[in-house]
Amino acid sequence: MAGVAVATLDAGMSARPGYDVLVIGSGAAGLSAAVAATSAGARVALATKGSIQANNSSKAQGGIQAAVGPDDSPEQHAADVMKSSRDTANPLLVAALAGDGPGTIAWLEELGCAFNRNPDGSYRVARAGGASQPRLLQVGDRTGHAMTKALRDAFEAGVSASLQNHALVALEPSASGWRATLETDGQLVTVEAATVVLAAGGRCFAEAQQLGILSTNHPNATGEVTRIALALGAEARDLDCLQYHPNGGSWPQTMQGYAIPETTRAYGAVLLNAAREEFCDSLGPRDVVAEAIVKECAEGRGLTTPDGHPAVLLDTTRIPKEDAELSLPYMLRRFRGAGIDPLEEPLLTYPVLHYQNGGLVIDERSETTLEGLYAAGEIAGGTHGRNRMMGNSLLECCVFGRRAGRAAAQQAKA
Repeated sequence: MAGVAVATLDAGMSARPGYDVLVIGSGAAGLSAAVAATSAGARVALATKGSIQANNSSKAQGGIQAAVGPDDSPEQHAADVMKSSRDTANPLLVAALAGDGPGTIAWLEELGCAFNRNPDGSYRVARAGGASQPRLLQVGDRTGHAMTKALRDAFEAGVSASLQNHALVALEPSASGWRATLETDGQLVTVEAATVVLAAGGRCFAEAQQLGILSTNHPNATGEVTRIALALGAEARDLDCLQYHPNGGSWPQTMQGYAIPETTRAYGAVLLNAAREEFCDSLGPRDVVAEAIVKECAEGRGLTTPDGHPAVLLDTTRIPKEDAELSLPYMLRRFRGAGIDPLEEPLLTYPVLHYQNGGLVIDERSETTLEGLYAAGEIAGGTHGRNRMMGNSLLECCVFGRRAGRAAAQQAKA
């Protein structure tokens, strides 16, 4: 790596103490894995290339899906996931995702993440695009922030080691399990661990830079950890399949690349073309809605932003004020700060690069095709197939992060 003092073990590369479980990544998946592994009695270290707060999960706004309603079930949730994926998802992973959903919500609340509730105490849920039932839980429109804070507090309250500003640059099998090489402050250090959980996210920020387009992603989403795993021989699936968020902010310029929460459509907003006509089912699956917007603009029925970019209208004026203030407060503040009130005028929107659908192949325990190497969150593939429903990424992070942490701890102590 340019600017890094590359050393060898014989030349004095510094080494950290050994651990049972090494987690790479500090988003919801990595934190869930670390908390679960620590709870299982493992000696855990969590390494991240930036600060522990720097991750995509903290930016997630829309919410988390789980079958918590009286008319819902994990089986219905799983059926919706398979349908949205066009039957490209792994049914075993989908069953695990949906089946663990209600318990995951209870676990997060035990950690201090308080989801919105109705006056009668029931969960306040919305129907996400592609869902047959309302099952989207929220903490306002900063759900990811609330979840990662609760998880981070739980992690930092434990005895695990936090290796911030330690970027993974190499991984290899060792006599004790795995040896990781991490770069920090221009120097290399090694960490020995019996098992490793990869939870470093996807690559959409880097892809967007290469394509010259906008992305909703944190600048750390560059994909090098996936490349390291592939070089080791780990199998992957659907890596070509990147997803666009249907409602990227298009104007004003300060809002370009912002992911307008899809819950705007769950609470009544609709998509309109230049003639103020609805041109698609605003609660359709992500890929269908995004494709409809692109087509509408390509065929001349869209609008153009003041700086010349294509867009359509998201008519947020149809959202009841009470719903907006309770479930979309951050979105309201962002746009009002930019001079636009979403409850008074429609927003200009266009799809923006958002998510890596594919990734490393895992089983129901979150283990990759390499023994002792686990993966969870966006870095893993199969749970969403080639099209993800909104609200399932945060659930995936927690469900498979917990599974990975528990399995990695169990294997390390075996």
